[in-house]
Amino acid sequence: MKMAKKALGKGLGALMDIREEIDQEQQKTPSEIDIQLIDINPNQPRKNFDAEKLRELAESIRQHGIIQPLVLKPEKARYLIVAGERRYRAARMAGLKQVPAVIKEVTNQELLQLSIIENIQREDLNPLEEAEGIAELMAQFSLNQEEAAEILGRSRSAVANSLRLLNLPQSVKEAVVEGKLSAGHARALLAIKDKTLLEKAALYVLEKQFSVRETEQYVKRLLTEKPRVSAKPANLEFETAEREIGELLETKVHFKGSSKRGKIIIEYFSKEQLYALYEYLKGKK
Repeated sequence: MKMAKKALGKGLGALMDIREEIDQEQQKTPSEIDIQLIDINPNQPRKNFDAEKLRELAESIRQHGIIQPLVLKPEKARYLIVAGERRYRAARMAGLKQVPAVIKEVTNQELLQLSIIENIQREDLNPLEEAEGIAELMAQFSLNQEEAAEILGRSRSAVANSLRLLNLPQSVKEAVVEGKLSAGHARALLAIKDKTLLEKAALYVLEKQFSVRETEQYVKRLLTEKPRVSAKPANLEFETAEREIGELLETKVHFKGSSKRGKIIIEYFSKEQLYALYEYLKGKK
């Protein structure tokens, strides 16, 4: 076990050395490389690039050029991107014929590992891409969360919270990728273990445009709500009325009692929603 740890440390140390060499190379005068000779790494961990941000970067490149050179790996008569795919895509959009680059010999394994680490540390990475990148880094190096956190300069809890997002249902993952839900919203929803209920809760949060705090309160209410003992009328008319009143008030409504006597419970999940209900009911006088 100790030998495995030592070998792991040596491998990571070598990778960090390569990254340091690349940083040093980027300080030197780069070569101008024909953009038509550059290929995207097919194993690039990053899958999504924000189109609007790419256009903004392309416009910046038109005006100021590429400030930080790309890092390329020679591949026969062509080049493979080690670092800088976003700059490369924006440069193509800007119509550049050549781009500044430094050339670095790395193995295919090092190429993948460097790509993973570079992508995890990008500021514009969406939370799901970041979580997938951390998981891939851990798999490549057989790391635990603490070791991954040390490499990335983060706390173990930050790494753990990021990885939790991988447990989301696919529909909720898509909402996070599209920026409709933040990582904070998603983590709050993950307290719901039932996937179907989680998806329904996510739709409700989106519909109501809840803040992270409001989402936490909403989830807490869902989880602490006691199952209602069947004092609720089974009459279809009552069930229909319960549903229609709930839709009218845009919240959960419950009937308790019988056809002769009972009570209506109207739920609210934020102070704003309570005030809105109050104003609505006051207006019906």
